[in-house]
Amino acid sequence: MAFGKRQLPRKSESLADWYNAVVQLSELADYGPAKGTMIFRPAGYRIWELIWEAMDREIKKSGVENAYFPLFIPESLMHKEKEHVEGFAPQLAVVTIGGGEELKEKLVVRPTSETIMYQAYAKWIQSWRDLPVLINQWNNVVRWEKRTYLFLRTTEFLWQEGHCAHATHQESQERVRWAIEMYSQIYRDWLALPGVIGGKSESEKFAGGDATLTYEILMPEGKALQGCTSHDLGQNFSKAQDIKFQDKEGKSQFVWQNSWGFSTRSIGAMLMAHGDDAGLVLPPRVAAVQVVIIPVTQEKEVVGAAQKLAGELGDVRVKVDTRDGESLGFKINKWELRGVPLRIEVGQKEIASGKFKMVRRDTGEKSEISNSKIQIIKEILNQIQKDMLTKQEKFLRDNTHEAADYEQFKKIMEDQRGFIKAFWCEDSECEARIKEETKASTRCLPLDAKEEKGKCVYCGKAAKYRWLFALAY
Repeated sequence: MAFGKRQLPRKSESLADWYNAVVQLSELADYGPAKGTMIFRPAGYRIWELIWEAMDREIKKSGVENAYFPLFIPESLMHKEKEHVEGFAPQLAVVTIGGGEELKEKLVVRPTSETIMYQAYAKWIQSWRDLPVLINQWNNVVRWEKRTYLFLRTTEFLWQEGHCAHATHQESQERVRWAIEMYSQIYRDWLALPGVIGGKSESEKFAGGDATLTYEILMPEGKALQGCTSHDLGQNFSKAQDIKFQDKEGKSQFVWQNSWGFSTRSIGAMLMAHGDDAGLVLPPRVAAVQVVIIPVTQEKEVVGAAQKLAGELGDVRVKVDTRDGESLGFKINKWELRGVPLRIEVGQKEIASGKFKMVRRDTGEKSEISNSKIQIIKEILNQIQKDMLTKQEKFLRDNTHEAADYEQFKKIMEDQRGFIKAFWCEDSECEARIKEETKASTRCLPLDAKEEKGKCVYCGKAAKYRWLFALAY
């Protein structure tokens, strides 16, 4: 589809080309001048604000408070937890000069905040009365990525990261589980993206943690995207940073910790999953504009009727497109590309009849709505939201396969891709060889996986669970 001076590639022919073009043409984001960085344009940032507002309510409702910690981390702090620093070392950005002088100690630009936050926790926590510490922050982080994609993987990105400290392991584990289930709710109810909650393998878990829960989403082309994570950190960081408390019996104990994060890559997942050849298809709950009203002409009476209609929609996010110099066809294409859930057209004919043409972006369904029934717009938006989730749930079911043996596993990877359920013995060597030979990695062990008697799809050794494999995005 031609749009301005640029052509939107067809998603059905090249997902990557379509994605890179549609993000810019829809004015959600643009590339920054520094390699791997991106600019959030207002429409794109509004999506993040809506996600932020919904999630922030849930976070605060659970008793977690927001705070903010420094962007710069002394290098010595990063080295306190060996596995953690080794896991992030290839992605670190390091400041060596400040104020024109070489720094005595290098400063790491925040890749995540465990080390900087826990240094403070060690000062604040002395007694069991100081626990739990329940803190979240909304911030930016920097990870030096070699291959970048707008929203999905950038050198600097926005996210929230929760970091809690508890007196018992059980309390910490409950928080880990709460976080991933809260994320699942946001993905399903706001972004219309179903997924699978599960545990990461030893090689795929968070560096420095004991265990990681993930929300895995299936993208077009059968690739998997890690939507967010929640980590059981055990006592690894508390021992490294000496975060102790005196329990009720007067004994000194190390705290139990967790961290959990959800980033702007969620927006990229949503765009990729729902879009079509004509452009974006946005779920109403996170659309910056939920309804666009297009006056068919620029006549004063027509524009006035469109604006009056907009005023009757209450708290619906509505835009009346009165921009001059654009044809009706151009405006229709423009708002289709931007993914606005509902379009209403107003002209002299509609004013005379009291009925307006309405078009759903997700299905293309056209209908008429009378002025007296305009309040049902909210119900229609809710139905669009539900229908988009239902469509993605079917996609997930249709593209989840089971492999009884390695030959079938390889055939699925060559032909269909998608999620593959297969027995795995949990030996890292088998895991590495499967990835080397098929490019499929272990995505997770679903939380609802039942213990069974089986044989590893690769080596034939005894296996207890069917893991989820896929080509990672």
